[in-house]
Amino acid sequence: MKAAILGSGGYVGLVLMRLLADHPDIHNIIPVSSSSAGVSVEDHDPGLGRSARQKTARTGGKLVPLERAAELEPDVVFAALPHLKSADLCAPFFENSVVIDLSADFRIRSTDAFEQAYGTPPPRPDLLASACFGLTEWNRSQIRSARLIANPGCYPTCTSLPVLPLLQEGLIEADLWTNALSGISGAGRAAKQSMLYVERTENMNAYSPGTQHRHVTEMKQIFADFAGTADTSLFFIPHVVPVRQGMFCATRAVLTAGYSVADAVECLRNRYADEPFVQVLGSRIPETRHVRATNRCDIGVHGEDGSIALFSTIDNLYKGAAGQAVQNMNVRFGLDETHGLPDQGEF
Repeated sequence: MKAAILGSGGYVGLVLMRLLADHPDIHNIIPVSSSSAGVSVEDHDPGLGRSARQKTARTGGKLVPLERAAELEPDVVFAALPHLKSADLCAPFFENSVVIDLSADFRIRSTDAFEQAYGTPPPRPDLLASACFGLTEWNRSQIRSARLIANPGCYPTCTSLPVLPLLQEGLIEADLWTNALSGISGAGRAAKQSMLYVERTENMNAYSPGTQHRHVTEMKQIFADFAGTADTSLFFIPHVVPVRQGMFCATRAVLTAGYSVADAVECLRNRYADEPFVQVLGSRIPETRHVRATNRCDIGVHGEDGSIALFSTIDNLYKGAAGQAVQNMNVRFGLDETHGLPDQGEF
């Protein structure tokens, strides 16, 4: 298989290159960059090893412009590009390749809701209805035949995975409060004063709290689509914390009368029993280091006085972005779903 990576210079693009370099079913990688075309992959990213150099032989071991990538007719295109720009840059590939878009350009189906969240109309409203939402564990059947897959955001992935089974089965009321902590890499690789080391070290802050964050629209669509709760209320408070990568979400909900914490744990374990990348820990609270550089989501549960706290951790660059995109590719092309995806966390 041939895979192209648009946006090879960003953090997600760098992780995609590593995952595809180790993927047994990917034989050719086409790294794409408008600003670094002609640069060798090893100069662009000295951390890459022999397999990456071998798999980029079709491009002479160099990053190539968009036009050259289209000529090489990749089977799959990973678009690790900025919001509102990705859809246009993917245009040469919609006819002949499966496109897995990691921006927000195709995640929200409603044009009005998209404009409310991002302050502008969606760049390709004509494609919204045909885009398949790529929350793998919940939309696998549609992913198998999709030509355009909208990869979820990291916050929606980490928040939704523990919540969806309980909402779907009616074990919790549809009134949620989530505190979410993200590593600095979640803000991307572009130079920003607020992301400088001296600004972020020894510093934590919340931003866009309540219903202001653009991902709230995406999450409410997820709850409606997969749990059938169109009226779910979500008070979402994201934070930036001084770690490189990782995400920790703590969601508080009220247990429906007649259900216990044990029922919630059983529900989660039953739903994810056969999922290779979701671990239900019971009462143990997960830690970000245990899932760092893996495609896992770990879930812990705690309850008191009719309330339940759902703790979930992912690596925002892996399960929150590049890893889930590769997982979706595996499903789409009928490959082993775990191929190329690390499962062992740090100790």
